[in-house]
Amino acid sequence: MIIDADDLDAAQTYKLLIATVVPRAIGWISTLSKDGVANLAPFSFFTVVGRKPPVVSITIQHKSDGVTLKDTYVNIRDTGEFVTNLVTLSLADAMHRSAAEHSAEVDEFEFAGLEKAPSVVVRPPRVAAAPVSMECKVDRIFTVGDLEDHVVWGRVVRFHIRDDAYLANGRVDTAALAPVGRLAAEYSLVDNVFTTPLDPETLAARATARMHRLDGQATDWSPIDQKDWSASGSVMSK
Repeated sequence: MIIDADDLDAAQTYKLLIATVVPRAIGWISTLSKDGVANLAPFSFFTVVGRKPPVVSITIQHKSDGVTLKDTYVNIRDTGEFVTNLVTLSLADAMHRSAAEHSAEVDEFEFAGLEKAPSVVVRPPRVAAAPVSMECKVDRIFTVGDLEDHVVWGRVVRFHIRDDAYLANGRVDTAALAPVGRLAAEYSLVDNVFTTPLDPETLAARATARMHRLDGQATDWSPIDQKDWSASGSVMSK
């Protein structure tokens, strides 16, 4: 199948991107409004863009109505600060619930039942249970595309790494983190590692293998088929 990107509308393009750029790291972004209200929301258009200084990137779309700015963007724009928090398996449900669209007066830490931890340089709190958090100050903000998605580059000014996961010479024991990534409409636990080459028997055994589900759903089940599904996770049945 060859698809001309110019023939696709925004929704079709989005579905193709989130289904093929996988797994994506989740930037669980905590911010603070000008009025001091904490906000917490996950973004999977998230990556690293620079080393010295360290810079991370978040792409923030509008709310589900396609017009209203998300609280995360407004807070970053107004204060110039945010924190990225790593999502692990034990935090996945709270992360998913923090994606719900609330009014700006709602503190998602409280909504999701999460403990806050103070930052050192910036004002927004960290997720206390996250094994890795990065305090960031805005480097630049710009828009991309016809829909004017907002791209935020943040300079990392402090790293918070759980003591048992920090190794000598600046290394991190990534195998101890149990990080969760984003697929098209679902999540994926990173629970295996390997180096190449793998033996032919292992490759042959996995050639037609599907991902195994941790949630007990049927192998052909998809959240996209549920009436309350939304791509951002902002519409939920619970």
